Amino acid sequence: MTASLAPESTRKPHLLARLGRWCVHRRKLVVFGIWIPLFVVLNAASGAVGSDFHTEMKLPSGEAADVFDLLKSVSDEAAGFDAEIVFYSPDGVNTDEITESLSAFFGEVEKLEGVDVTSPFDSPDPEISEDGTVGVARLKITERSQQDAIKLADEIRALGDKVSLTQADGSKLQIEYGGWVFSKFEFPASEALGIIAAVVILVLAFGSVIAMGLPIGTALVGLGMGTAIVGLLSHVQSMPDFTSQMVAMIGLGVGIDYALFIVTRYRAALHDGLSVEEAVVEAVDTSGRAVVFAGITVMISLVGLYLIGLEFVSGLATGATVGVLVMMLASITLLPALLAMTGHRINVTSRAALAALAVLVVAALGAIITTNIGILLVGLLVSAVVLVASFFVKSLRKPVPHRAEKPGEQSLWYRWSRIVQRRPWRVLAVSVGLLVFLMIPLFSIRLGFGDMGNAPEDQTVRKAYDLLADGFGPGSNGPLVITVTGSAADDNAARQEFVELLRGVEGVSAAFSPPEALRPGLAIVTVIPDSAPQDEATNELVNRLRDDIVPASGVEALVGGQTAAGMDFATYLGSRLPLLIGAVLILSFLLLMAVFRSVLVPLKAVVMNLLSIGAAYGVIVAIFQWGWAKDLIGVGKEGPIDAWVPMMLFAIVFGLSMDYEVFLLSRIKEEYDRTGDNGLAVADGLAVTARVITAAALIMVCVFSAFVLGDERSLKLFGLGLAAAVAIDATIVRMLLVPATMELLGNRNWWIPKWIDKLLPKIDVEGYHHQAPAIGAHDEKS
Repeated sequence: MTASLAPESTRKPHLLARLGRWCVHRRKLVVFGIWIPLFVVLNAASGAVGSDFHTEMKLPSGEAADVFDLLKSVSDEAAGFDAEIVFYSPDGVNTDEITESLSAFFGEVEKLEGVDVTSPFDSPDPEISEDGTVGVARLKITERSQQDAIKLADEIRALGDKVSLTQADGSKLQIEYGGWVFSKFEFPASEALGIIAAVVILVLAFGSVIAMGLPIGTALVGLGMGTAIVGLLSHVQSMPDFTSQMVAMIGLGVGIDYALFIVTRYRAALHDGLSVEEAVVEAVDTSGRAVVFAGITVMISLVGLYLIGLEFVSGLATGATVGVLVMMLASITLLPALLAMTGHRINVTSRAALAALAVLVVAALGAIITTNIGILLVGLLVSAVVLVASFFVKSLRKPVPHRAEKPGEQSLWYRWSRIVQRRPWRVLAVSVGLLVFLMIPLFSIRLGFGDMGNAPEDQTVRKAYDLLADGFGPGSNGPLVITVTGSAADDNAARQEFVELLRGVEGVSAAFSPPEALRPGLAIVTVIPDSAPQDEATNELVNRLRDDIVPASGVEALVGGQTAAGMDFATYLGSRLPLLIGAVLILSFLLLMAVFRSVLVPLKAVVMNLLSIGAAYGVIVAIFQWGWAKDLIGVGKEGPIDAWVPMMLFAIVFGLSMDYEVFLLSRIKEEYDRTGDNGLAVADGLAVTARVITAAALIMVCVFSAFVLGDERSLKLFGLGLAAAVAIDATIVRMLLVPATMELLGNRNWWIPKWIDKLLPKIDVEGYHHQAPAIGAHDEKS
């Protein structure tokens, strides 16, 4: 029935088995002749050449894109990004002294390349609040990279710092800066926190410092190489500014996971009496196959992002795919060589090593919390002292005793599987009910983009936002730009009549248009909504203007601006999401069907992964859109779900979920092929993989949850979505749904029509392994 029962002498070793054996025999060459030189060369090249990350947010087709093109025909500045310089004085901002000083400041800003300033002191419609305490100068800034934007923002703020006006109460005139150009976008120390979490979790799971160090070391080497390669590729393909962080987040997670599964299989083989070489070969030939297949599945999911059709998304997909590929290659080449070097010492941990590691973990955590690198350096010094002392103090070299391993049938996870198998219908009903309950908020999801009202209160962009909202209403933070063409563009009277019509529209706070056209045949009207840019009422106003008011007016006009552009962007991404989901699901289903020679197993896997992702969507909608428990994670106010989040969440989480699915099902299939007993195979497979899957999921949850600690709303949303999806998948799906459905379907799990079986390519993901007794071979089901 299976090739895994064939004697060693009668079968030809699989490619991965030969690769694993070669890595054992040539371990020094693999480590010191291939991986380390490649690591050094690639990072040196990347450092010498530098990177060329830049975000190209080309608008999808729509009214906002048409408005952008019309404005660009006037000048690059006219079509540029919006920004604001907001100033406040309780004594009024319309004094001669303030007017003179700020006019000079605005003039200096105007001289900067690619910046156009509309001063409230020179405008026919001066933007000064009714009470005279708040004024705003509107900036138009040409498109540029994030680094260039940061440099420009610093230059503008440096010019503003020279304005020194003392008010009646002795305080200085308050000047704040609005718009994304002035926002501070910092990734939290998620990678460092994730590594610390992985160290703690793996030491607890393995009880060995070396067994912990190998997955983390392999992942760090792969991460360094992947990041260097992506930096070089940024010169070839456009990639957004945050590509490196995304590669680090995904690469670190899958890298530790892949190495973790191989190390676990290696230790099990050693425990069963295999030699170091045979244990490495078996680990690569079994878990290594699952790693390769899981990696391919993740890459398919990421490459599916190309279907979105946006350049910055495609660049992000390329970067993340490269990161996963490097991690996969490191797991099946570098790691086997390191395992061969380690040998039986992988299970030995001295008191000194454990103490030094504990000191280092505490020091690293303290350094991150206090942002003081000195604490880490002290921790490194103390750890080194402890290790050196172990050469002179014999008791420090004494191995730490391991916990006694319980027989497989007495393990928690084996007993849990048997409990689920005795009550499969009840477990199925409860788990599906939980997932459906968590999914309910998903059906009211509203895609969009948050505004600067979500920024921390101490940032200048938030202060500018609040000043504008207080002085002119919340809509002043996201004006709508309406381009007028045709006869009304050159007829000021007709255009002002159109402005009066707009002022009477529900949801409009103000509307105005300069008397002069931008150029012959093109004029502009600015509309201030009475709601904030991220509010649903603003979306409704834009739709009302586009669908009803403008067509009925007879004026040739298009509604655009950054707020409307965000709407069009969200609509486009929402329309492409089903295509991404459909393509990835179909390819994953076909791959799983070829691997497991089954129709129902891949169908269940796809449906369960969809349920877990849908539940994660529901969690973020409930918190970020509905506002449930938002204060617990520092979310200031309710708002839409950032339009890019569902797309990225699906691509990443579906790939990671399939990782766990492949590792679990491949072990179940391995046991089923050996015993022919479906119930026993499910119990054995879950018992063997549950601990390592739980450890891997915990590491992922810790890495992703670190994003929630930051101030940026979109990162909080993304991090929480990822953490929730992984947690749901590793608990409700893997521990409840999978064993329940596998039990209910019995041998039908492995049914496949013969004609389909003949068409599918043969993909063996279980590999060849030694004959160990089944965990529950003598266990009787109740």
